[in-house]
Amino acid sequence: MDTGNTSAALPPNSFTAEDLAQILRERGWLHGDASAGQVAWCERAAALLGPQAIDRATLADLLSFVFHYDARAIIASVEAHVVLSRYAARDVVRELAALVLAGGPVGSDRFQEIVTMLKEKLGVRGRELFHPLRLALAGRCGEGELDRVILLLDEAAAAGFTPPVKTARARIMEFCAAFD
Repeated sequence: MDTGNTSAALPPNSFTAEDLAQILRERGWLHGDASAGQVAWCERAAALLGPQAIDRATLADLLSFVFHYDARAIIASVEAHVVLSRYAARDVVRELAALVLAGGPVGSDRFQEIVTMLKEKLGVRGRELFHPLRLALAGRCGEGELDRVILLLDEAAAAGFTPPVKTARARIMEFCAAFD
């Protein structure tokens, strides 16, 4: 069962920061030489997402969640309707929005704080907690690999990629605006 623990030991990683940069260039998310901040982000992304990807295509798909986010399309999906119809899903989204908007960037520590606060306040765990959280911030309900995507959002936004990456704050605002 998914515990939402993003600090558990990760499997071996066969992807490097240069592999990520190459994928980003191919997809039009990195132009020219990477800045120092972009290189550092690629190193972190390789460490977090690489072990989650069985191949290059899977890694590219995970990266697409960082660089592409359209709340209207997400909410219009069948997956979103299923997730948002479950017990406490709307409460999770409301509380998640309040927590993300009240705090700073969502990194590892902040994400863990948010998850802990949601568990305590709402008394939900597992998919009732993580699926709406992942849907709102990553764009899909999925599994723990999406938690790692969420951890990379604010750092990617700060690294200055073009087009710009939407922060966790921007995503939750967009999601709530599109969410009736």
